[in-house]
Amino acid sequence: MIPLTAYIDGIGLLGPGFADWPSAAAILCAAAPYVAAATVLPAPLSLPPPERRRTGRVVKLALAVGFEATTRAAIERSSLTTVFSSSGGDGFNCHEICQVLASSDRQLSPTRFHNSVHNVAAGYWSIAAGATAAANVLCAHDASFGAGLLEALTQVVVARTPLLLLAYDTQYPEPLNAKRPIPDAFGVALVLAPNASAPTLAKLTAMLTYNDADHMSEPPLEAMRASIPAARSLPLLKKLAQRESGRVIVDYLSHVRLALEVELCS
Repeated sequence: MIPLTAYIDGIGLLGPGFADWPSAAAILCAAAPYVAAATVLPAPLSLPPPERRRTGRVVKLALAVGFEATTRAAIERSSLTTVFSSSGGDGFNCHEICQVLASSDRQLSPTRFHNSVHNVAAGYWSIAAGATAAANVLCAHDASFGAGLLEALTQVVVARTPLLLLAYDTQYPEPLNAKRPIPDAFGVALVLAPNASAPTLAKLTAMLTYNDADHMSEPPLEAMRASIPAARSLPLLKKLAQRESGRVIVDYLSHVRLALEVELCS
């Protein structure tokens, strides 16, 4: 694999005990203690009221981290290419659909069906951000963060334009949770660019490796990393929060991982 390089201009983060990127960065660099707490998903105020009422957890999560990352990068959202990556869709919506289909009355709400598709977050993003650029949506089970990052970096290298990567996962209710246990919602967004600029935080170069992925030294953060696919990003986020150049390895496939070289720019 040829190394893929881009610049990180903005970060958005939301997850258990993480309210946003600055508060999470303080925890990840040991400047503040980690306090376990359920993820709080804000109302998607960027959507018109009718659409806002229809959104589920996946949409709220993706919009929250996407808007935070683009705000921090001070970049125009409407023309920004996007890559959405998630190991699954809206688990609660899927549960409700299954309940209806298992009942005697199988009249399925059009809104339920609309929100069941895997690209629902991309659709609502186009409304909320007025986005007209291309959006790719992918799923790779537990490898979804790594797959999304590779897709995003490839597009930046080939097209030479900025891009927004959004990786996110939300939990399922029972009985689906018994088969696919994801303890809470976690989302991360990265604004990636082909060249350094004023907002740039770091230069990122990715390549494949057969070495083991880095783990988090703090037990609750390692449990989060291991149990939520999007949280496989935590070793990279920790390196960025510590403001350290160096190498970090994140999970990808069972036999190959991603080696990420981080070089601070500011």
